[in-house]
Amino acid sequence: MIMKTLILLASLSLGVAGSASAAVVYSATYNSGFENSGNITDGNSSPWSDTRTVSGISEAAIGSVSIVVNISGGYNGDLYGYLSHAGVLIPLLNRVGTGTGNAFGASDAGLNVTFTDAGVNNIHTYQSVSGYSITGGATWQPDGRTINPVTSAPSDYDAAGTVTFANLTGLSPNGDWTLVFADLSAGGGQAQMLSWGVYVTAVPEPINVALGVFGAVFAGVAVVRRRRARKLSVAPSQ
Repeated sequence: MIMKTLILLASLSLGVAGSASAAVVYSATYNSGFENSGNITDGNSSPWSDTRTVSGISEAAIGSVSIVVNISGGYNGDLYGYLSHAGVLIPLLNRVGTGTGNAFGASDAGLNVTFTDAGVNNIHTYQSVSGYSITGGATWQPDGRTINPVTSAPSDYDAAGTVTFANLTGLSPNGDWTLVFADLSAGGGQAQMLSWGVYVTAVPEPINVALGVFGAVFAGVAVVRRRRARKLSVAPSQ
């Protein structure tokens, strides 16, 4: 079920009140009805996926996106996962921890994190972050590495990811949202998707916001002119 919360981020930043510049956060969490009971088969390139259809959002464009993923078990360095919406693919995990000197990636089992562009650190190198947490909804930037998780060498992962949720900005929030995960190396144990959620900040089309700003400025100018005319009309004659 999609929940919505009205916020006034756009209104406050532009100094304009009214629905034309309001943003709305829509959220939904999914924890049932999963393919294969949520099990991401160990050492199988055939992925697990879950598609949810969002509809009825009247705001025309995506402003920002966050994704919550809660996985138990497995071997994190084996996982490749991405979000897909409107033909755009955002890599969330791409064999995290893999890089020069580490061909197998991060050895932790499971994670419960929020992927957001506002995260301080990229999830791929989380083990190098002092005091890191991958539980309790800790926030991380998505991996963003588009290299092939099967054929790429460990050194290929040294380059930073380039794809973020900003690639979804301006697209319609309505339609299919698909989460895909695969475990690409056998022997690391069974991972299971317990739940996942999507948080979308939806905003009006930019042209509507621009018209709202223009209208407010025009109204302000009109008020000033009326006040000036009234002052002139009541001034005593010389």
